[in-house]
Amino acid sequence: MSLSVALLVLFSAVLHASWNAIVRIKGDRLAVVTLLATFGSLIALPGIFLLPFPPSDAWPWLIASMLLHIGYNVFLANAYAHGELGKVYPLARGTAPLLTLVASFFIVGEQLGALKVLGVVVLGGGIIALTFDRGLRVLLEAPKGAIYALMTSLFIGGYTISDGLGARTAGDALSYTAWLFVLDGFPLLFYAVLVRGRGVTRMFEENWKAGLAAGALSIAAYAIVIWAMTVAPIALVAALRETSVVMAVVIGVVFLKERLTTARILSVAVVIVGLILLRL
Repeated sequence: MSLSVALLVLFSAVLHASWNAIVRIKGDRLAVVTLLATFGSLIALPGIFLLPFPPSDAWPWLIASMLLHIGYNVFLANAYAHGELGKVYPLARGTAPLLTLVASFFIVGEQLGALKVLGVVVLGGGIIALTFDRGLRVLLEAPKGAIYALMTSLFIGGYTISDGLGARTAGDALSYTAWLFVLDGFPLLFYAVLVRGRGVTRMFEENWKAGLAAGALSIAAYAIVIWAMTVAPIALVAALRETSVVMAVVIGVVFLKERLTTARILSVAVVIVGLILLRL
């Protein structure tokens, strides 16, 4: 992976962390996720008319990714319902690069050098460590949240592989991204309205500005990632993307005045070591 691509992916991680900071909204987590996905779909909608239509070979990947993203949103919402956001999210996002690494080897056939494999493992371990900054209490206090988080990581790994191969097949990362966001958002909206009813409407009324900003940042962040997976190994892009969790910690400390513990500092240091290994 070239330095310019790596820097762009790290920038996308900053965007990802930023929209996560914007949407720290209290309330129904399924409604929050639906809010983001729907606004992302609305923003992406003009793109399906202005950009080239994806070739037929790309559609199986788009459909698979749509289903995997819906599964991701549903399981993530359940993880939030059974555990603290700051605990379940790093567990899900840190485990995902490790699963993607294995899948990229066996499914995609991408082979990485030993140092880069070690870098992915160390980086993922550093992110997972953020879950346990107060020890193993998270597993004892909220075992269901941890289980849902680990299941969420399976969906993350699945849609990462699907999107990487789909964008390569489509030959146009922006067109693929536009169709993906449109396909993702509206089915989830239908599901959320069916399950939650007026709770979703109330969330839209109260938080539409945050949803609009977060949706725009989300599209920009993932469009960069999807493009990067067409020019660089999928496992490396996936690992760099997940540094957004660490950047969210930094944003929380600097702008939201959250507490910076020794465990968090060590976790960030481990992630930095992983980044260095990826560049060797």
